[in-house]
Amino acid sequence: MTRAAARRRHRDAGQAFPVYIVAVAGLLFLALAFFAVGQAAVTRNSAQTAADAAALAAGQKYRDQLSAKLLDAIRTGAPWADLLGGRGVPGDDACANAQWFAGRNDADATCTPDAYPTSFAVEADTRRTVGRSVIPGTESTHASARARAVVEPRCTPGPAPDPVPGEGDGQGDGSDGGQDQGGEPPADEPPADDPPAGPPAAHLTCEDGKEWTVDPADPRDLPEAADLFSVRLAE
Repeated sequence: MTRAAARRRHRDAGQAFPVYIVAVAGLLFLALAFFAVGQAAVTRNSAQTAADAAALAAGQKYRDQLSAKLLDAIRTGAPWADLLGGRGVPGDDACANAQWFAGRNDADATCTPDAYPTSFAVEADTRRTVGRSVIPGTESTHASARARAVVEPRCTPGPAPDPVPGEGDGQGDGSDGGQDQGGEPPADEPPADDPPAGPPAAHLTCEDGKEWTVDPADPRDLPEAADLFSVRLAE
């Protein structure tokens, strides 16, 4: 190799070195930028998880309160049609539950109850920021997400079931109800007063074909909150 060729080769290598440096720096910047995007995506997913959990927590709390108040109204004879339709309970406790669940997911939430059908709109903001990255401003950027949970009634007032033949008509077992064949009470006993009638039983027909009879005089086999109302995230 001549001296001229050697000098030319050395000069070409010297010119190529800055190009390599620029290329490596560009690749490094792209890698850091992708890392920043990944950080932002993780933070955004955390915000959405917090919002979803908070909205569902609000809906479930409202559902539980609504169910308890509905069954109490049936037992006491108070009006309960609005409660069965999903209305009639303040949303303050439900929203407090949403904020508590958001805090468990390291976020702060605002909760707004909506009109019927009852729903709870939640906006969650992460307490942590995206963090430092090659993109300016990410160290002070928080992620936000929204979710809405809807509480929907699953049951409607149903017709009373047909009476069993022979029950309540004095003919099923030949019993005379404490009276003689003439239908007159014994002469030495005054006629007994009928006890005051309690609240009537409520008959409910639900989506899955299940029917419930809630008898205030026999508070057994009561429907659960999930039998009466559903809670779902709105799309």
